Amino acid sequence: MVEKTVRFLIRFRVPFLLLVLVLVGWAASGGRFLVFTNDYRVFFSKENPQLVAFETLQNTYTKNDNVLFVIAPKDGKVFTRKTLAAVERLTKAAWQVPYSIRVDSLTNFQYTHAEGDDLVVEDLVEGAEDLSDAALERIRSVAMAEPLLLRRLISDKEDVTGVNVTIQLPGKDSQREVPEVAAYVRKLAEQVRQEDPNLDVYLTGIIMMDNMFSEAGQHDLKTLVPVMFGVIILALGLLLRSFWGIFATVTVIAFSILTAMGIAGWMGIQLTSASVTAPTIILTLAVADCVHILAIFLREMRRGREKIEALVESMRVNSHPVFLTSLTTIIGFLSMNFSDAPPFRDLGNMVAMGTAAAWFYSVSFFPAFLSILPFRVRPGRSRSGLVMDRFGDFVVREQKKIFWGMLILIVGLTALIPRNELNDEYVKYFDESIPFRRATDFATAHLTGIYSIHYSLNAGEAGGVSNPAFLEKVDEFARWCRSQPEVIHVNTITDIMKRLNKNLHGDDPAWYRIPRQRDLSAQYLLLYEMSLPYGLDLNNQINVDKSATRFVVTVHSLSTIQMLDFEKRVENWLAEHAPPSMQGHGASPSLMFSHIGARNIRSMLKGTILALVLISGVLVFALKSSRIGLISLMPNLAPAGMAFGFWGVINGKVGLGLSVVVGMTLGIVVDDTIHFLSKYLRARREEGKSPTDAVRYAFSNVGMALWVTSLVLILGFWVLSLSAFEINAGMGRLTAITIALALAADFLFLPPLLIKLEE
Repeated sequence: MVEKTVRFLIRFRVPFLLLVLVLVGWAASGGRFLVFTNDYRVFFSKENPQLVAFETLQNTYTKNDNVLFVIAPKDGKVFTRKTLAAVERLTKAAWQVPYSIRVDSLTNFQYTHAEGDDLVVEDLVEGAEDLSDAALERIRSVAMAEPLLLRRLISDKEDVTGVNVTIQLPGKDSQREVPEVAAYVRKLAEQVRQEDPNLDVYLTGIIMMDNMFSEAGQHDLKTLVPVMFGVIILALGLLLRSFWGIFATVTVIAFSILTAMGIAGWMGIQLTSASVTAPTIILTLAVADCVHILAIFLREMRRGREKIEALVESMRVNSHPVFLTSLTTIIGFLSMNFSDAPPFRDLGNMVAMGTAAAWFYSVSFFPAFLSILPFRVRPGRSRSGLVMDRFGDFVVREQKKIFWGMLILIVGLTALIPRNELNDEYVKYFDESIPFRRATDFATAHLTGIYSIHYSLNAGEAGGVSNPAFLEKVDEFARWCRSQPEVIHVNTITDIMKRLNKNLHGDDPAWYRIPRQRDLSAQYLLLYEMSLPYGLDLNNQINVDKSATRFVVTVHSLSTIQMLDFEKRVENWLAEHAPPSMQGHGASPSLMFSHIGARNIRSMLKGTILALVLISGVLVFALKSSRIGLISLMPNLAPAGMAFGFWGVINGKVGLGLSVVVGMTLGIVVDDTIHFLSKYLRARREEGKSPTDAVRYAFSNVGMALWVTSLVLILGFWVLSLSAFEINAGMGRLTAITIALALAADFLFLPPLLIKLEE
């Protein structure tokens, strides 16, 4: 059947090749619908409880997406006329940032004080360039004593300040809205630098993080794919030494990528910083099928066969294992649909489509295309074939030592898995070469953090935020939070209420406390709200019926474990000390990313188990031997165990990106096992060879192809480690390690195991 199909394709190769070109063109045309999404929320499914909680909180209060300008005077002094004037100008200009709804800074802080029986609410800084020394000192003393400013908009060393712009995106076109804001604030920051060379300006905040997700993905697409093409061509050139073979292989790779990405466009899949690695992975995987076909094709030509006959023989020998390896790889990547992070689902589906396309082009287009190319092959054994013969002899001769050595290595490395811990920091998803990462690190070290947890504290009744008992409990909660080592800043309505109580008692410091009477507290709040200018109201802190208040805790950059531990301590405190109405879960991007790693591991475990069952069933059925199918499980499962054990030694941190590696690599590592076993069983069944001779036969006929494909896979995934986006870089490194260990298992563990169990 295979022979007839191949001869048919070769006979009608010209019209068939034209048909393939039309098919590729149609599929690739869907690429025009591909767009990058730059919303960090895409990493969370719609039913994700942390995302639901965060969106509920943002719908209750104003949204908290922001851009933070971090201003660092080179002379280390914020409270100077020149620096305050620059902050004042920036604050005014920041209101023009697209989609801005609020601007908070040291200069427009709504400073309250008493004048007789009146409450005065005014900007803390006005006309900075004309301030007297006494006025500067007054501003400094007020700012450094104000809880709402210190370690939020002014550093405790008085050397760094910030201008925070709250952004409310329309949400109609995130591909345009986020880059529009990012471009505007970058231009504004550069303008500040030019106007005052004494100032360093850094940009951080949720909007800048959103934009960086998109920019990191686009950068990877523009750099990693060309680098990988270069690596593939170089590796194939050194190992195959066949220009036309490399040319045909690269054509199949290009067709596979164009088809997969085009179909993704037709399906409406959006590109993200994670799924944008699909072309690089497809490029890597598509090589394997072509290399196996080329290896047998060139071998047969060296033995003296005509080109067409050599092609037919190569397809006869490889059609079955190539189909099986493609199928198992597809199953492995489709298991990523169990991921709780939609970008990984998209990645799995896109690579699965690319793998299916690579299989189709490899078994149809590839032989037809090879038949028209002018191959010239010298007769005789290749040097690589002799190397594999010697290696096979070595493995057979030293089988016992190799078997026990590999078994000890497998058990030893697998035993190190517990050294890993679930540990992620989403700011560190970006390499230090990324401006956003450097800006965020600087802001955290010198001013405030980007990691925060938001709580909606409910008083249990309309107007309850004025209830002194409720405010006292909120203030007690704030004091406890401030005592925790992780906390940088706490933003709470109680600081405003205490200040108002002091102001309306003649600014007497003794009255800096929660008002004792509810009606008085409500009057203070109403008077204050009526005095606030447009855009600086309390809608970001109090809900519409004044039954709840937003409570924000800003913390240092914490790992997943540290963040979840802090969250648990907060919830335990609320459960023990707060009334039931105040108890609830926190919400923020920080918490969402902290939970997603653990959720993804649990969900991917189900997908991996299902993939393992399906792949095992495929192997047993395809190899027509339950015994061989079960034997194959060892070299298929061992690489992932060894890789994670090795990772525990060299790194030990497992996060969102690494949570999909087992399912993703399961289908890949099976490929070498299938090709080795198919040749082994062919020798046993068709030629009646003994297990030791069958092992030698397998090494001789497929060893070099396995070496080449594994090397290309290792290089391909290692190229991902060059990504500035750590999710992709870590995934690439661990996958490359897994494939390298899989090759060792197939070359050094599977052959002795077969001999031991088959003889």
